[in-house]
Amino acid sequence: MYFYELHESEGDLFTDVLLVHDAEYDEESFLEIVLEARAAVVDSFEQDTLVEAVATELERRHGFTFVHDARLTASVDVSKDEGVTSLAELTDGDDDEDAYDDLDDDGSGPDVGFRSLVVDLDRNTDLN
Repeated sequence: MYFYELHESEGDLFTDVLLVHDAEYDEESFLEIVLEARAAVVDSFEQDTLVEAVATELERRHGFTFVHDARLTASVDVSKDEGVTSLAELTDGDDDEDAYDDLDDDGSGPDVGFRSLVVDLDRNTDLN
């Protein structure tokens, strides 16, 4: 398995996605198919971000697997404190146990009700 990453930085928001493929693409070949996928979706994508749309297009056209939260099988909250490490809830609050089993036709999966966001903050002792 080979892992690939797409980054998007528009303004102050930075997003990235992971892709998996059983074939190895050199950097130039990967860039070429990313540019092709971007051109196909840039004016009409329905996903929240351009990188998600490109990842979905790469999955559809080139057999990549877009690794996103809707595909999680299990999630565990890990703690340094004994007895606190436990399974995390994967659903978005509805009681549909199969919410993660069925992907939409576009491969984007169900609306899971959350997004991961990484924020780089400068530590300031003046802040509470």
